[in-house]
Amino acid sequence: MNVQKILKPQAVKVVSAAISKKRLMNDVADLAAAAYGFDAGMAVDALLERESLGPTGVGNGVALPHARIAGLDDVVGAFILLEKPISFEAVDRQPVDVVFALFAPEEAGVEHLKALALVSRTLRDAGLCRKLRANRDAPTIYTLLTEAQSAQAA
Repeated sequence: MNVQKILKPQAVKVVSAAISKKRLMNDVADLAAAAYGFDAGMAVDALLERESLGPTGVGNGVALPHARIAGLDDVVGAFILLEKPISFEAVDRQPVDVVFALFAPEEAGVEHLKALALVSRTLRDAGLCRKLRANRDAPTIYTLLTEAQSAQAA
């Protein structure tokens, strides 16, 4: 599995400001729904339901919200870079500005976990996160995300 398999270029966006975690979840759901053709309302409900179990802010300004969505065939992702970090109840209590959301089929088992591990490993790279934060161009961000894994594998 690689980032290119789960993330379309049109599912990458830079957002100038999100006023709250809930608004950010709406932005993520809207972006993913537009890119992959599923219902945004269902996606935001699933994200918020998962978030109620425990925050998905993993530290260092990174959040990995994820949810299962009826009707999906594959695990898919959406990436948002926030120009202004927001409070996200992250494990390190730091605000979040890098958000990579994953949406999985309801019956996805190991594929969902593999995708989550892949994204987590990719965004654990402090150098990559610095490069992402230094860019405001969605196509460049997509390239950085998809090439990062190739560089790690080499």
